[in-house]
Amino acid sequence: MIRVLLADDEELIRLALAALLDLEPDLEVVAHAADGRAALAAALAHRPDVAVLDLEMPAPGGIQVAAELARVLPGCATVILTGHGRPAHLRPALTAGARGFLAKGAPGGALADVIRRVHAGARYVDPALAAEALTLPECPLTPRELETLRLAELGTPVAVIARRTHLAAGTVRNHLAACVQKLGAADRAGAVRRAREAGWL
Repeated sequence: MIRVLLADDEELIRLALAALLDLEPDLEVVAHAADGRAALAAALAHRPDVAVLDLEMPAPGGIQVAAELARVLPGCATVILTGHGRPAHLRPALTAGARGFLAKGAPGGALADVIRRVHAGARYVDPALAAEALTLPECPLTPRELETLRLAELGTPVAVIARRTHLAAGTVRNHLAACVQKLGAADRAGAVRRAREAGWL
């Protein structure tokens, strides 16, 4: 039996997936979780073979949970489920250690097949998402600009960003101005929005 953990903040989806997987003779859903923290706790308690993680569940999200499971429970393969088909998240998910990336709109039996594949050591990426990901532009921002923009996302004052990054306030302003200019945005909030939509934040 392949032991499976399901983590999704939408209870109806979680229960429907569990019901579908329980019909498979070689799969057993051993735990459910509604957010990232519960998913990590359930994984450590139940030691599943495969964790199926919602990309956008409450913090930490699916990518962060996949990265942590790769560190603390390397024998557990992870599959990221996304309801929005965002190809920009594909690379971060795979970098974090996820072995599968599947859209929630995939055919009913697809998830069971993907679970079997990743449990056997293979990888699976939804073909449509993979094709879209290949056409995405590279992020034009430097790592330092991205870090500054990420900190600015919640409206953090320049002085606080400067302290956290050990930069001068003027340098932070320059980085933020570069982000706005490079992303063709009207202001800082617009730059954050465009970077978030592209999957760079």
